[in-house]
Amino acid sequence: MRTVPHATSLRRAPVQRRSAERLTRILDACADLLDEVGYDALSTRAVALRAGVPIGSVYRFFGNKRQMADALAQRNLERYSERVTERLEAAGGRADWRAALDVLLDEYLAMKRTAPGFSLVDFGNQIPVGARRAEPNHRVADRLGRLLSGRLDREPDEELRRAFLVAVETADALVHLAFRVAPDGDDRIIDEARELLRAYLARVLD
Repeated sequence: MRTVPHATSLRRAPVQRRSAERLTRILDACADLLDEVGYDALSTRAVALRAGVPIGSVYRFFGNKRQMADALAQRNLERYSERVTERLEAAGGRADWRAALDVLLDEYLAMKRTAPGFSLVDFGNQIPVGARRAEPNHRVADRLGRLLSGRLDREPDEELRRAFLVAVETADALVHLAFRVAPDGDDRIIDEARELLRAYLARVLD
């Protein structure tokens, strides 16, 4: 299933199927070009050419390339959430929070390795890419808190939200380190990250 970014990230939300399909082509082209030329060289004109749509179609949805990249990041988060939800539902009630954490990390790594454009924009907290003052991962942490809520004995409160945010920021930094050390992610660093996250969250979740 191809998800459409939340309407707030768009100038105009697609109403008809043809419009939604055009938006999908634009975001797919944006993702491919991010891998090929990077964020700095990305342009709305190049995206329109790759997607096979008039430049006006791009500007109908996005005012600039940052808005386009942010919409791609929102789509990434939706697809990630769908993949995680499917795996957690398949596990039923058998998976505890540690197994759920493995699912969260494994699906993130899988997208990091295979999803076009994901290695640069992932969930969008560092758009534009390389910005020194990246936004905190609040929307990611809140989404993961909701995904994990079924594995916890309590509803997410302020302490849990803070713990999830710290865990997400920690995972973000260590996964980026793993992929700087090795193109597909250094397995030893990823293993260290997994153990660190388990030890930290155990203080709050056990």
